[in-house]
Amino acid sequence: MKSTPAYILRNCAMWLNEDVKVGQVSEMTIPPFKVKTEKTRNAGMVMEREMGMGWERENAKFKMTALDPATVGAINGTQGTTDTLMITGALVDEDGTVTNATCYLRGFLKDVDFGSWKAGDKAETDYTFVWEYLKLEIGGSEMLEADDFSVSVGGQSQTSDIRSALLLN
Repeated sequence: MKSTPAYILRNCAMWLNEDVKVGQVSEMTIPPFKVKTEKTRNAGMVMEREMGMGWERENAKFKMTALDPATVGAINGTQGTTDTLMITGALVDEDGTVTNATCYLRGFLKDVDFGSWKAGDKAETDYTFVWEYLKLEIGGSEMLEADDFSVSVGGQSQTSDIRSALLLN
C-alpha cells in the first residue's frame, strides 16, 4: 500500500474506430458503473431494504472542440453497425510511477449535439456513445468487464451463479 497520492489521472486520449483524437477531444466520460437496486419492505420488516437486482447501464460521453468530419460521420443507427471507442489515461503516482488505464467500448454513436457557435468563443460538440461491451483495465489488470449477459469485477464473474441456475452455462 502506498502512503503518498497514487493513480492520479494526469492526461488522457481517445480513439474512435481506431482513429486517434489527440488534440481534438476536450473531455471524456467513461460510463458510470453501478448496481441496479430496488427497495423492498416485506412482511415482518420494520424498514425497507435496498436489494441488488442486476446492473445499470449508462452511456459514455465525450466533447470535442474540433468539428471532425470522421466523428460526425460515425453516427449511424443501422442495426449491426458496431463502433469502437477506446479511452486511455496516464495515472501518475507522487513517486513518479506511471500506470496505464484503458477503457474499451463497443457499441454505437447515438447522438451529436453541435452546441452553440459564437464568433470569438470556443465551440464544443457533445457526443453520446451507447455501449454493448465495456472493459476497464488498470496496469494491464482487468477491473471491470460487462456485456448484456455477464459482468466481471476484478476478473471474478458476478453473474455465473445466476446463469448456472438458469441453465445457461
